[in-house]
Amino acid sequence: MAISNRLTRLFSESDRKLLSIYFTAGFPGLQDAPLLCQLLEKNGVDLIEIGFPFSDSLVDGPTIQAANECALKNGMTLELLFKQLENIRSLVALPLVLMSCVNPLLSYGMQRFAADCSRVGLDGVIIPDLPPEYMEPYRGFFEERSLSTVFLVTSHTSPERIRMIDRLSSGFIYAVSSDATTGNYLEVGERQREFFRRLSEMRLTNPFLVGFGVSDAKSFERVSEYSRGAIIGSAFIRALSNQGGLEEKVQSFIGSLRSPKP
Repeated sequence: MAISNRLTRLFSESDRKLLSIYFTAGFPGLQDAPLLCQLLEKNGVDLIEIGFPFSDSLVDGPTIQAANECALKNGMTLELLFKQLENIRSLVALPLVLMSCVNPLLSYGMQRFAADCSRVGLDGVIIPDLPPEYMEPYRGFFEERSLSTVFLVTSHTSPERIRMIDRLSSGFIYAVSSDATTGNYLEVGERQREFFRRLSEMRLTNPFLVGFGVSDAKSFERVSEYSRGAIIGSAFIRALSNQGGLEEKVQSFIGSLRSPKP
């Protein structure tokens, strides 16, 4: 099913390499998510991934794990996050994607989750520990609300499975750059280049962004040679942990990657 939303239009209408920034909802402050979205848009980001904190994520490295723990201690819940985002579309025009492990969503109710994502104006979801096949009972909840579903592939994913994931995806494919958890610095070696080239040469229906280990302008530029852009998470979380106000920290970090939009 073809889906049209801010996310799909971004990929079809933009010809520049896209910068996606991930942050954990509820970190560093419980109420910071709406302001962070505004500041990221102001400073030239193309796409925002809002991570819902989970206490036992298998893919997150120590930086995001610590942010998750802080956010949960601060009191972040899905109910609160949706309340914070109720007026986000009066503030931010960028595509917004919510990333969460599956267990909190099952507890919340998948249909209720999809409805609330649509209600506040989100454009898609990433559920990294839910294989595409197991998404099938819930797919209609998202498609009928024009919400993109984004799945992950790695260098170990077979070509047949990549094509299956491409058929089931809408928006983009998340290409995991390495076998490590998030937060490790990415050295773009021959193995990574071969993986990115292979994805590019498959002429998939969906574009792909590279994540895991992309942390600065150099690594962003290198992986963008093969992809539509990249996702930066742990490095941004570390920047938010520094001293100073949110506006200063966001401007400094994003400014090190690219200039603000005119």
